[in-house]
Amino acid sequence: MRVARKRKLTEQIAEFALVPVGDVTLPSFTPGAHVTVQTPSGAMRRYSLVGGTDDPSQYIIAVKREAESRGGSASMHERVEEGTELEVEPPENDFALTDASEYLLIAGGIGVTPIYSMARELDRQNKRFNIIYCTRSADETAYLDEMTEEFGDRLLIHHDDGDPDKVYDFWDHFAEPQKTHVFCCGPQPLMEEIKAISGHWPEGRVHFEDFKPVEVVRADDVAFEVTLSKSGETVSVPADRSILEALRDSGHKTVSSCESGTCGTCKTRLIEGDPDHRDMVLMDHEKGDHIMICVSRSKSGNLVLDL
Repeated sequence: MRVARKRKLTEQIAEFALVPVGDVTLPSFTPGAHVTVQTPSGAMRRYSLVGGTDDPSQYIIAVKREAESRGGSASMHERVEEGTELEVEPPENDFALTDASEYLLIAGGIGVTPIYSMARELDRQNKRFNIIYCTRSADETAYLDEMTEEFGDRLLIHHDDGDPDKVYDFWDHFAEPQKTHVFCCGPQPLMEEIKAISGHWPEGRVHFEDFKPVEVVRADDVAFEVTLSKSGETVSVPADRSILEALRDSGHKTVSSCESGTCGTCKTRLIEGDPDHRDMVLMDHEKGDHIMICVSRSKSGNLVLDL
């Protein structure tokens, strides 16, 4: 796809309008859907689609430049301009709206992208809903003016100024279980809080979107090496990089999709070594001779891979 428009939403968030290259009809999508984009760094990243239509002429995504970017978001901000072509996979939806009489939509930071899409669809259907949108400040709030104009008093904006004592208190919304269905997307602390205070609600009423189910790099990780059996080459894997990233950094072509240990695309045969499995895909009987190189590492020593 080609970037038809790049728009700065905040200092750290940019919006990209993607159109197909050539005469292609884009697959339709529903609110909450995401696409996987191969960023200029080579990293595959998932971005929620803003808006929702059965006949899209373009896909719109918003990307926050992460302070500790592993290459994906930084390359989108620095190396993508209008006219840039990107590989984009068809939409998928693991965060689809359910049928309910009333909705509470909760967004934190860049997590607003699927929430905004949902709100537009619910508004179109004349469904009852409210939005709670939490950010640090007005300057860091993507789509602030647009959402305020579209949703009026159904939208509650809360800024905490980065002060833990000023975070929004959600308890009143969850003290008593309701028929309301809740959809939440945002940083991990926000979602952990909502999970904690909604534990007494009936199952299936509270829904979460999380693109980072696996912690790729941990504070106590150490460097190790992988040997590629087909060439005999040894590649060093730094403490702050995954095997897949180290291979990519060394000029090796890699096959991947989610890069979060959930899809299975990067499954690789393990010939030798003691793996630290961190994925959510491999069956127990596969863990002796396979590894997901996007998230898993070595427990001790080096690994030999069938590459």
